[in-house]
Amino acid sequence: MPNRSLGLETLQGDTVYEEYWGLKEKPFENTPDPKFLYYSRQHREALLNLEYAVRENKGAVMLTGDYGCGKTLLSRALISKLEPDRFDVGLVANPLLSEEEFLQEVLYQLGFDQRPTAKAEILRHIEEVLFRNAQAEKITIILIDEAQLIQSKVIFEELRLLLNFQLNDRFLLTLVLVGQVELRAMVKAIPQFDQRIAIKCHLGALSPDDTKGLILHRLAVAGRTEPIFSEEAMALIHEHTEGTPRRINNICDVSLLIGFSRGLKEVDVRLIRELISSEKEL
Repeated sequence: MPNRSLGLETLQGDTVYEEYWGLKEKPFENTPDPKFLYYSRQHREALLNLEYAVRENKGAVMLTGDYGCGKTLLSRALISKLEPDRFDVGLVANPLLSEEEFLQEVLYQLGFDQRPTAKAEILRHIEEVLFRNAQAEKITIILIDEAQLIQSKVIFEELRLLLNFQLNDRFLLTLVLVGQVELRAMVKAIPQFDQRIAIKCHLGALSPDDTKGLILHRLAVAGRTEPIFSEEAMALIHEHTEGTPRRINNICDVSLLIGFSRGLKEVDVRLIRELISSEKEL
């Protein structure tokens, strides 16, 4: 958004800074594109845990993390690693639903086009999908993003009961819960469900080195191998954002736009200070 306090004039038409900085695309979009995932140690370990739980059919796994730390991006990276001929993934991206609506959404995301309304019928169709996949030697995954938005303990109970769909030697589905920190307390408050979650992992803030690594990685993926941000600028970005990837992306994106508008050769610490000061004034 143009900011007059930074001397940025309104640009006509599309605002494009990629060509100016030698980029093939914008590197700091807050969209869950797996190719932009930076593998800090904690992100690598979390993805390893998720993939292990899914491939070894562990029943249920939970990923929690601070706001903006890359949980959704990591979950999409998980999905991108799963072979479509071996895995059937149902993604529930907005679980803020009633009990019946939630089960309907699970069924729909597993490829069942009809929308039965009776709970018994919904569950019967879910079971049919699970057994059909098992016969085809496919693993069924239900991934629930923003799971902290689930407002009813009844839905958690339904999820627990879905784990009862199993053969003698394995579960018929793997449940992946992804959510903010409060999800841990919500699950812990339901011991019967908490005990069914085989693996729990958590994402926190990035270290100064990983903040730098994220910035350089995203620039490289977007086509730029030479530095744009000075060392001092990246250090200040870490301090200001407290190592939160979403905030890092936001300030880096704006700094590239402002730098482009001013014809700068690099993003230095003075520009980052200016952006931070301008942000505080809003």
